[in-house]
Amino acid sequence: MNTVALMDADAGTSAASASPTDEAGHAEASATGTTPEVLPILPLRDTVLFPGTLMPLSIGRDSSLRLLEESLPHSKVLGLVLQKEKQSESPGQDELHDHGVVGRVVRMIRQGEKGVVILVHGESRMRLTQVLQQEPFMKARVETLASEPPPKDDDLAEAAVRNLRVSAQKLIEKQPDVPDEVKAVFATLDDIGALTDILAANLSIESAAKQKLLEETNVLRRVTALQEHLNSQLHIADLQSKLRENVHSEFSEAQKRAYLREQLRAIQKELGEDGSAEEQVEDIRQRLDKAGLPEKARAHANRELKRIEIIPPQSPDHSVIVNYLETLAELPWNVLSDEHVDLHKAQEILDRDHHGLAKIKKRLIEYLAVRKLNPGGRGPILCFLGPPGVGKTSLGQSIAEALGRKFARISLGGLHDESEIRGHRRTYIGSMPGRLILELKRLGTRNPVIMLDEIDKLGADFRGDPASALLEVLDPRQNQEFTDRYVDVPFDLSQIIFIATCNTLDTIPPPLRDRMEVIELPGYTEREKLNIARNYLVKRQLTEHGLTLGQCAWSDAAIECVIEDYTREAGVRNLERQIASVTRHVAARIAKEEIAKAKVTPALVREALGPAIFVRENKLQTSTPGVVTGLAHTTSGGEVLHIEAIRFPGKGGFTLTGQLGDVMKESVRAALSLVRSRAAQLGIDPKVFDKNEVHVHVPAGAVPKDGPSAGIAMFTALASLFTNRPVSRDVAMTGEVTLRGLVLPIGGLKEKSIAALRAGIKTILIPKLNEKDVPDLPEEVRQRLKIVPVGTVDEVLKFALEPAA
Repeated sequence: MNTVALMDADAGTSAASASPTDEAGHAEASATGTTPEVLPILPLRDTVLFPGTLMPLSIGRDSSLRLLEESLPHSKVLGLVLQKEKQSESPGQDELHDHGVVGRVVRMIRQGEKGVVILVHGESRMRLTQVLQQEPFMKARVETLASEPPPKDDDLAEAAVRNLRVSAQKLIEKQPDVPDEVKAVFATLDDIGALTDILAANLSIESAAKQKLLEETNVLRRVTALQEHLNSQLHIADLQSKLRENVHSEFSEAQKRAYLREQLRAIQKELGEDGSAEEQVEDIRQRLDKAGLPEKARAHANRELKRIEIIPPQSPDHSVIVNYLETLAELPWNVLSDEHVDLHKAQEILDRDHHGLAKIKKRLIEYLAVRKLNPGGRGPILCFLGPPGVGKTSLGQSIAEALGRKFARISLGGLHDESEIRGHRRTYIGSMPGRLILELKRLGTRNPVIMLDEIDKLGADFRGDPASALLEVLDPRQNQEFTDRYVDVPFDLSQIIFIATCNTLDTIPPPLRDRMEVIELPGYTEREKLNIARNYLVKRQLTEHGLTLGQCAWSDAAIECVIEDYTREAGVRNLERQIASVTRHVAARIAKEEIAKAKVTPALVREALGPAIFVRENKLQTSTPGVVTGLAHTTSGGEVLHIEAIRFPGKGGFTLTGQLGDVMKESVRAALSLVRSRAAQLGIDPKVFDKNEVHVHVPAGAVPKDGPSAGIAMFTALASLFTNRPVSRDVAMTGEVTLRGLVLPIGGLKEKSIAALRAGIKTILIPKLNEKDVPDLPEEVRQRLKIVPVGTVDEVLKFALEPAA
């Protein structure tokens, strides 16, 4: 039985069952003359309406809608005829069958702007005799046809009718989804002609076969034809039942899912729904199979797949689950890049991309050598510490190139949200994995080189502490089970080479700092900057500005002019920016055809960049009591500080200026206490401290200054002031002082010594405990500076103070 047979007059789609009427007698009684001779003709696609049945029809064609609008206000009676080709949009008389049904519109329901559904009751058979109108819809003269009943008192006819009833009852029993009203009609209906029409309307047979049954007016021949169809349907039903019994025990879970999916696809097609969602789920399932997920991850993915199969595509949860499963499928669970460690090639790459940094390169080659000997080992997490512009990020790129791995950079500067590392929970639309998982998804490999840039600039607020989230990521013994909140299953990060960069260690939490091996990148000397500019920066800027060395030739004097007068930094980033400005100036003049080529000299640099931005801090011109040259270390490199101390009559007061920090203020007070405690040894009258005010000032008052390393410089300035012995203008010093007169070690020795060399200083005093760092100083510094290690303030005064005037 066809239990899903509510057909679409325009599209041929099904929506419900054709139902028998509950009116007494057969509807063909209307053929007595109540049917108009001329009827509007409604073409049907793949649908046959029989007398005595009710059927809803969906109307969508413009001509059919026009027919309803103009005809229904006057008459509810229509002629319904099956068209021969269901694809035809405007069928003519030759494209329609001659026989059809006279139907009466019982109800009309509007759906949307152009959709209409009508409920039609079939009343009698009819035949088209003459088409009177084709446009805008068809009208035709019709002839109603009466059925020829079987002969009375004919045993053969009676047996055929009884056999038909028995076969129909058997088929109904094998198909329990047959509507109850159809069962009731078969049990009570005595009119054989009406019974055949109801059976024909509900059988699962082709439209062409139904059309033949409609055209047959002899009821006995209809009974015979229907019996053949019923026998075929019963035979198929018996075979299906046997097949179900035979294969029930062998029906695997995969086959069951495939069968159910095919049924679901058929139902969606009948309902007019798009099957793309099912295809999308199947595509995700195949991609998950190829991804090779671990057992835990695959079990989790299977649970989500079961959920998505029962969630409608219109639900917001559907898109959330689809995005999640696509993320799982795209992650490189088992994809590893081929690693080829060639130490000689690695050395060539490092030398090609970076000038100097011999100690750093040596450590990196050692790191790569260990990777070569033990590829599966858990190497340390490297952290490059240095001022801006010294090449920390490019070192990471060079390591990735030397290993043949993919490279990714994650900027952590200003990051406050812990979810950027661990991901968002899948509790709302728009949630996404953390930055690490996203980068691995983008790179498509599980062993890239990932640079965590500016790790010292992580923040923390109400959204969490990203630095704490990195504790698990940067621990080689824990990150093999890293769990992103979005992915919600462990992912192995142990094959990733993590490299961090920072400008200072002070803001990095101690537990996180403890997980990394810090490699310090000091600033460059002026000679190193000159070589970097000559060999790298100038060539790169000429290429970016479309010039050649012949068109824009840089002299060493011009580069030195830019370094000394227009930049003040430990790295070379601002140096490259100023070189680009000069190159643009030359490029503009060449583009205007004012010149054909230019040689960049200091004069041309000043013409392009204007007056000098920085004034070099040179050594003191004269030696004055109370004035000392100190050395400081900043994020931009080393600086020279001129510390000034004066005294004047007063009540022993003490004044500090120059935006000094708390630590530096404490150093000045400690230095003054130390001078007072050694007054007799230094030949100072103790009463002078109570009769004089002391003012200590560090110039460049707009720049904050802090730190203990100016301790011996402060002590020397005060000792010089009260002994009236000037300090040599060729001497600079750095070191922390204690109340016992000991000199403690400091940091940034390379930067401070470079600053002293730049200022024209000849001798620097350093703590004796920093003597071990002298071999690491640039050769230029060791050759041109006299480096004197001191252990006490007595040694400092011995080298620094000149005889009294």
